Amino acid sequence: MPYSLKGRNVLITGGSRGLGALVAQKFAAEGSNIAINYMSNKQSADNTASEIASKYNVKTIVVQGDAGNQTDCINAVKTTIEQLGGLDVIVSNSGWTKMTNFGDLDAMDDADWDKCWNMNVKSSFYLFKAALPTFNANPEGGAFIITSSIAGVSATGSSLPYAVSKAALIHLMKCLAQTQGSKVRVNAVLPGLLLTEWGQQFPKEKIEAWTQKTSLKHVPEVEDTHGYIDSGFSI
Repeated sequence: MPYSLKGRNVLITGGSRGLGALVAQKFAAEGSNIAINYMSNKQSADNTASEIASKYNVKTIVVQGDAGNQTDCINAVKTTIEQLGGLDVIVSNSGWTKMTNFGDLDAMDDADWDKCWNMNVKSSFYLFKAALPTFNANPEGGAFIITSSIAGVSATGSSLPYAVSKAALIHLMKCLAQTQGSKVRVNAVLPGLLLTEWGQQFPKEKIEAWTQKTSLKHVPEVEDTHGYIDSGFSI
């Protein structure tokens, strides 16, 4: 039996624009209340939250914070619980990278590696750990969904540190799912190239080369990805 999303409280990191904003809208369309975490673009977060609340008649809040910072992750979870009245689902969607020559070992320095690791891997661990007591206390448990990447299973992507971090995310998902009990469902989605505001920064020749590598010779739209993330069957 699918997990009903109506009345659920959902926290989405990196939810102010791109894939995160679309996922927020799709959860809201199913009747979920939404907490949108953002790092710097308050206007975009406010606009997304306002649009969702008006269109779907659900409760929305915005929570500022750096997903790569443990204190901010704890605060995002705490604020969501306090203001929405609980927490049922987290979509760990924040991430960071740079556009580089993938094989260039000097393209990103130690600080870049650390930022990539903190934003792309440790953020999910911080969020999960903070939410676990609430998930375990919920009658129907909780769901934790990680946005990884096809770069996590292939030697490709915007940067080498990004690909390594996304591979680590997949293994983190497996470890959490295996060790943290039957009340918490942990899944990951692995999008390929999406032509979000960020994805459009790739040179046209790289986008075309990626398109030709795909079986369908087609780069998915952002809308093609949310279906798994916010499906009651997958959660």
